[in-house]
Amino acid sequence: MFADNKLTEDMTEVREFLLRERAKVLSEAEWRFRMRGYGYNLRRTNGGMEVARLPRNTVLGTLEL
Repeated sequence: MFADNKLTEDMTEVREFLLRERAKVLSEAEWRFRMRGYGYNLRRTNGGMEVARLPRNTVLGTLEL
């Protein structure tokens, strides 16, 4: 999906983008909502935050938070 206006599936670039966006919002719910707009679904798991690409919900990786 898109991170910084370029199509990428590299988890390193996606991780950097997601964390920069997280710093801009006040709550986790707002962050998850914003990321859905960019085409990412964030789901909290025991291992951290699972990142999936929409619309097929294919998992890209997990962010340890």
